[in-house]
Amino acid sequence: MSPASTGASTVVGAEASVPAVDSRVSPGGPGYRRMSLALFLAGVATFALLYSTQALLPLISGEFAVAAGDASWTVAAATGGLALFVLPMSALSERFGRRTVMTASLAVAVTVGLLVPFAPSLGALVALRALQGAALAGLPASATAYLAEEVSPRALVTAIGLFVAGNSVGGMSGRVITGWVAQEWGWRVAVGVIGVIAVACAVAFRVLLPAPRHFKAGSLRPGDLARTVRAHLSDPLLRRLYAIGALFMTVFGGVYTVIGYRLTEAPFSLPQGVIGSIFLVYLVGTVSASTAGRLVGRLGRRGALYAGGATTAAGLLLSLAGSLPLVLLGLVLITAGFFAGHAVASSAVSKTATHGRAQASALYQSAYYIGSSAGSTAGAIAFHTSGWDGTVGVGLLAVLGVVTITLVGTRAARLRGPGRGA
Repeated sequence: MSPASTGASTVVGAEASVPAVDSRVSPGGPGYRRMSLALFLAGVATFALLYSTQALLPLISGEFAVAAGDASWTVAAATGGLALFVLPMSALSERFGRRTVMTASLAVAVTVGLLVPFAPSLGALVALRALQGAALAGLPASATAYLAEEVSPRALVTAIGLFVAGNSVGGMSGRVITGWVAQEWGWRVAVGVIGVIAVACAVAFRVLLPAPRHFKAGSLRPGDLARTVRAHLSDPLLRRLYAIGALFMTVFGGVYTVIGYRLTEAPFSLPQGVIGSIFLVYLVGTVSASTAGRLVGRLGRRGALYAGGATTAAGLLLSLAGSLPLVLLGLVLITAGFFAGHAVASSAVSKTATHGRAQASALYQSAYYIGSSAGSTAGAIAFHTSGWDGTVGVGLLAVLGVVTITLVGTRAARLRGPGRGA
């Protein structure tokens, strides 16, 4: 299916007079650092806002007198809102431009973020978080599509890895900051501080991000969008990548939604500030995401996915220990494996899609955040019924799914012979 038939944006076709390799940005080239920093800050703001309540769930449970499963909806509603709206937002980015949609999305999300501290009830808090997640939907798919259009193909995995690294920094800083602020002044002040930080990131993002040079406006016609989506969903490789992203995020969402509850209980009984500092292990994710390109270079895409799954599974098993150092080591491995797998899968989507990249990325992000919502809810319910063992069980089943799907891709690639990977 050609780009014209789908209404999708065309980067630089074969008929273009200037080869794409000469006109796209590459590391060391003009604008690359500004672009990378801008999207890094967008990633920081996105994850800081999206998961701003995750480390605070025990406090939210206490204030509203609800169980972990109920409080977890403040996370699941945000990720669910993003999952539902990422595809429509990607269509808007095809018509109005990646930078425009990303800027508008951040503006709405940070505005809602400043309202969240004033939520009078759990229901109002969940509703605001769902709205915030829907607003943030304009960021992930548009960002990866922007990079696919503006960055040279050889540097794409690294560039997307830096954006994912921004996600990890945002997730880490948001949780660490909220943990210590909440210990002194409560969860409402904590999420307010995150809102202010996100405002600063949004302003810097808009100032730094270079104007797109390779974007070409597409159509908003529903039929064009439907054809593009059908084409992506009919691609076996893309379907496998979507499922892998969802399953990796099921593990991550479940573990980090519940870990605060586990660490407040015996034998750990840690205070809120210390629990927030546990999220410093996100720095490991920053490193693993930003080096995903080198991992693919050494092991290949499927090898990198196996490595990410094995690392995540090892971390889950270690986290069962009753020793705090071993639990922390388990979180390090879970984080490293997750961010590496996510960076590899998301960059593979952008490289695989030859048209409608925003829609291809949007479908990945939708699956990814559905996995987050499912993991948050399933992990919390499993913890309520079976303790941490239940949460780990949910995670191990998801990792088994990642490995199984990758094995299917490996077998398909062997039968097909040299060519596109799986």
